Amino acid sequence: MKIIRNIGDLVGIVPEGVARKVGPGMDEVETVSEAFVAIEGGLIRDFGPMSSCPEPAPEDEVIDAGGGMVMPMFCDSHTHICYAGSREREFIDKINGLSYEEIAARGGGILNSADLLHETSEDDLFRQTMERVDEMVAKGTGAIEIKSGYGLTTEDELKMLRVIKRVRETTPAIVRATFLGAHAVGRAYRGRQDEYVDLVADEMIPAVAAEGLADFVDVFCDEGFFTPGQTARILEAGLRRGLRPKIHANELACSGGVQVGVAFNALSVDHLERTTDSEIEALKGKETMPVMLPGSSFFLGMPYGRAKEYIKAGLGLALASDYNPGSSPSGDMRFVMALGCVKMRLTPNQAFNACTINGAYAMGISGIAGSITKGKRANLVVTKQLSSIASIAYSYQTPFIDRIII
Repeated sequence: MKIIRNIGDLVGIVPEGVARKVGPGMDEVETVSEAFVAIEGGLIRDFGPMSSCPEPAPEDEVIDAGGGMVMPMFCDSHTHICYAGSREREFIDKINGLSYEEIAARGGGILNSADLLHETSEDDLFRQTMERVDEMVAKGTGAIEIKSGYGLTTEDELKMLRVIKRVRETTPAIVRATFLGAHAVGRAYRGRQDEYVDLVADEMIPAVAAEGLADFVDVFCDEGFFTPGQTARILEAGLRRGLRPKIHANELACSGGVQVGVAFNALSVDHLERTTDSEIEALKGKETMPVMLPGSSFFLGMPYGRAKEYIKAGLGLALASDYNPGSSPSGDMRFVMALGCVKMRLTPNQAFNACTINGAYAMGISGIAGSITKGKRANLVVTKQLSSIASIAYSYQTPFIDRIII
């Protein structure tokens, strides 16, 4: 057994059976001061005040938190970290005034990443992806959803997903895989978008399912990418093969993607930089988790999602990094939490829940991660001494991690 003692504040306690935080519950973070956590078999066995801490046996490992905080590791439910190279040239284009849409219209963006990935060996792609995973873990993230979508051919999409499978088998972090063949239209199908949709639905999805390479299916349902009708065709094909939907929606326009996602009981609808009241209404009472990606808004100079309005309407909310080479080249969830507070006006408690328990829900793992709960994975951050959760977002560049337990 491993025992963490002398914890200043144990934060993020969630009762067994609670899968997500919604509405007013978003602002509640249960805490025990002067606490301990006992870990056995990689799981949280017990926790509570130091007065009830068990005496360690000679074979137990004892960790002294030194008055630091202990919290669940962040859960990042939306990343594209399986990619090759970088897109620094486009970074300069953005500085010079080109929009995301203009870069994509010139054949850049996702298609440039697809070209690079095609020329990269599977072993090199694995190496690059693991570097990003290790970086994220070191910054406090213990669960990561990774999408394909830079292949855009059957062969290269399968290559990406096989790499993600290797990552899943290598890292101690929890990894979930999402098939995103409908991230853009492959170069060979330019002007023949419906044929590309047929390729995704009739060839790619069966091939992915045959190898058991993905947990979810995703579509970039947005202006200039895939229509709601095309999205529905792909989601139907995914569901027939056991892949639950997740959706890119409303990054560039109010696309109808949220409504399609809800209709197919998507686990999450992600981006939501553009929202009307109809999207909020569509999500009320549903299992689907709204996910906002403030790193993209920061890097692209786009609007931030109407996070407070979602919570006021009684909805839950998750925040994720969108770590990718074109629009959010960072997987630092602490910075995501800070952006949630500074730019979206979330309270620190709301942002914390959005980055932990609700992030876990948005990748289908809130039964095993995202909170301090008996029986869940002991994926924990032991911090330096902090005055409160607020200091994590407030002093967002000051090192705060003392050690990671994963």
